[in-house]
Amino acid sequence: MKRRVTGSDEPRPSHSHQTVATPARPRHRLPAVKGFPVVVCVVMAAAATFVAEAQTLRRGATQIRRATPPKGSWDRSVEGTFFPDAFTTLVGPRPDFTARPSGGGSTGGSSGGSDGQTAPQGGGFRWSGLVSEDTLTDEIKNMKDVVVEACATPSAFKGGGYDKARKGFSAIALAFAVVADYDGDVRWKKDAVTARDLFARAGFNCKVGTDQSFAEAKARIDDLNRMLQGSSPESRPERDEEFAWSQVAGRPALMSRLEEAQAALRPAAASAADFKRNVEAALHAAEVMAVIGEIIQRRDYEYHDDQTYVGYSSEMRDAAAALRQACNDGNYEAAREAAGRIEKSCNACHGDYRG
Repeated sequence: MKRRVTGSDEPRPSHSHQTVATPARPRHRLPAVKGFPVVVCVVMAAAATFVAEAQTLRRGATQIRRATPPKGSWDRSVEGTFFPDAFTTLVGPRPDFTARPSGGGSTGGSSGGSDGQTAPQGGGFRWSGLVSEDTLTDEIKNMKDVVVEACATPSAFKGGGYDKARKGFSAIALAFAVVADYDGDVRWKKDAVTARDLFARAGFNCKVGTDQSFAEAKARIDDLNRMLQGSSPESRPERDEEFAWSQVAGRPALMSRLEEAQAALRPAAASAADFKRNVEAALHAAEVMAVIGEIIQRRDYEYHDDQTYVGYSSEMRDAAAALRQACNDGNYEAAREAAGRIEKSCNACHGDYRG
């Protein structure tokens, strides 16, 4: 008789044999330790180990291991090179290395110099030690008249006006660059970086008189009129590279502006009466010269690493700062002496670097 196949391949037990019940397989459970599973205990133990090791490392990090002092005596030739006690030989108070350094700050100023070299409380170069907000504002307004005249017509621009526009736009760009970096709240500061780059590009492009450079010059005049009326420039500059002072105004344009400022000083230095009549013009010229004397020492300008050139520039800047103070004090004799120092440093520099 054929066996009937059920749902299992195992043969069914015969009725003639006693069926033995198979005990149920027990479920594996993790033993409990005080109410917590072993896994939780293991995790807690690992965390405790990690915390202990971290505390050990932290304690070790605060301990400075110093090298063992050398034993024995130095060779006599070595001992003769050093002082037994440097503090018995050094002169003056010990330097305070926690004090903020003076100099160019975030924009790369020169080292050393006049009262304009002191860094402000928040860092950066203290431009207020060299130039006032009024002079920066007047410089921008004055140079606007120059570029408007140079760009009166396309023919006037192409006939030589482009060179005047180049100098004017460069001077405007330089003023906005100082405004952007000024140690205090001054007019146009929120738009100064945009204006700086726009007018700097116009100054460089006005090296030639073309339809393109004329169109750009007219657009910048429109931007400047908006800013003078209290609005922001509509245009936006395209700057890919890092900011550099030499990209704001080229050295030839700065030298031309220096010569104009130097010429404006001469009437005020003629006599005490002339000084009194021309003191405002002399003050403006002195502050412009002080700014340029500082700028041309920045590391991206030619000759910035030439100590002779830097010496001439520093002397001119410091003398211009002294003239500024004399104008504010109404001191003709001090103004005349400072103007003479400016003239001397400029002539010496031209003799060495123009010949």
